[in-house]
Amino acid sequence: MVKKLIGQMLIERGHITADQLEEGLSEQKKRGGYIGETLIALGLIDPYAFYPVLSAQLGIEFIRFKELSIPAEIIKKVPAKFASHYKFMPVRIDGELLTIGVTDPLDIQTMDDIRLVLGYEIKPGLASEVDIIDSIKKYYGIGAETIEGMISKTGSEDKVSTNLQKTQNIDEMAEDASIIKFVNQILLQAYKDHATDIHIEPYEDEVKVRYRVDGILYEAAIPPTIKHFQSAIVSRIKIMSDMNIAERRLPQDGRIKVKIGTEELDLRVSVLPTPHGESVDIRILSTAMLYSLENLGLLEEDRKLIGQLIQKPHGIIFVTGPTGSGKTTTLYACLNRINSKEKKILTIEDPIEYQLKGITQMQVQPKIGLSFALGLRSMLRHDPDIMMVGEVRDYETAQIAIRVSLTGHLVFSTLHTNDAPGGVTRLLDMGVEPYLVSSSLECFIAQRLVRLICSKCREKVRSYPGLAKEFGITPAELKNVVLYKGKGCQECKFTGYKGRTAIYEILVMSEALREMVLKRISADMIKEKAISLGMRTLRDDGWIKIKKGLTTPDEVLRVTEEI
Repeated sequence: MVKKLIGQMLIERGHITADQLEEGLSEQKKRGGYIGETLIALGLIDPYAFYPVLSAQLGIEFIRFKELSIPAEIIKKVPAKFASHYKFMPVRIDGELLTIGVTDPLDIQTMDDIRLVLGYEIKPGLASEVDIIDSIKKYYGIGAETIEGMISKTGSEDKVSTNLQKTQNIDEMAEDASIIKFVNQILLQAYKDHATDIHIEPYEDEVKVRYRVDGILYEAAIPPTIKHFQSAIVSRIKIMSDMNIAERRLPQDGRIKVKIGTEELDLRVSVLPTPHGESVDIRILSTAMLYSLENLGLLEEDRKLIGQLIQKPHGIIFVTGPTGSGKTTTLYACLNRINSKEKKILTIEDPIEYQLKGITQMQVQPKIGLSFALGLRSMLRHDPDIMMVGEVRDYETAQIAIRVSLTGHLVFSTLHTNDAPGGVTRLLDMGVEPYLVSSSLECFIAQRLVRLICSKCREKVRSYPGLAKEFGITPAELKNVVLYKGKGCQECKFTGYKGRTAIYEILVMSEALREMVLKRISADMIKEKAISLGMRTLRDDGWIKIKKGLTTPDEVLRVTEEI
């Protein structure tokens, strides 16, 4: 019986059209390789649609690693370095027969090499390259082959542990090609996972590496033997960030500039001493971020409202929310919108997170006495039109910022409060006079970041208990709402979420609210009045985004539960 050609089978099963196959065959002639590789590279077919068809054509098992749990004893029989080199993953052992997942089960030479080294008869199964690489990272850990190579150089793990007690050897190892490669692998994986922070945390008998992705911390799979190279890895990071590698008793801060592909990353590094070694946090900032009000997740009417407020000639606008809620991004977007050749914009920040073209930025230096308050006073002598103060932390800074806004300057700043009305009472608690707050304030913008439902695995949810109570929705309104959630897929690493957007609460100061501030009315009553005047709360804004299918009730409740 003559086997059908793979292209014909793909057309018959509706995965591609005849025209798409022609396009693929034409491109294959130029670049070589298999037709399947070409179709996937051109984006004409999804790998997970292609591989089952190829599996059926070849009569070889198709292996989906996400559906498997591979026992540790099987992983131990195959070195990470070997699995990474040949891009295969062990699946199961039956006596002397080892089943593996490979991208090209017809590559006889590779099968013979694996058979020779491992001493097993090999049964190849078909698997996607992405699945294999992800599985190697999951079961062996990030950079496992690099760590294995370093251990093999020294002869044994015990010898490594002994050597690392000597400072001289640690510093020498920090420049070793393998240590450099391993640190680069940790950074590269964080970039691929869209992480905002990398945490390297030493404990008594292990070292953990955790990535913060979309605001949630996830533990990265790393080889347990990383503990033996802990000091060398930290020393390497300290060398990259221009820190003192001999000082291990005091906290240190530094920064690294790296390039991945065409993108430049600015890494902010902080090192803290602990009883079990130094703990490292690396904040990842992209220098190519676009700051636009259109990309913040604002509703159309809110975007127009903020657009009008930031055009005012004077006054103060506060953005409030906890650390990591996107306040700086919102401020930068506002500054970008009003930045022009006719306006002088100055900022004082701690730290300067991103460089903005056409804007003069200054960083506070507490060690030499350059505080927000001092910087703010100095900035007035530079003839500014618009000023941005990274954060109002104390009475002095608040007092100066508000007085500056009353003398014909537009001032932007941030406060740490739970909601917009809470910002008023925070300023009064700092000791600022009510008449100053009332006359200078233009608006408070409170915000939180919520994770977006993964577009690849989004599905409808039939019911959601307790929804009406949590969001103040009537059962009648709830009947007409379609809710969604993420099922979990390869694209979102089975979390159901990918990416983030913001939810907002915008309190615009009206005459009625200014009078309430003068009378020192409580934040709760100010909030009630603002809602009656049309303010949407964070949960209200979250509910609109839930109805649009952007996020889930769980996510909105998670970030607004304290309010």
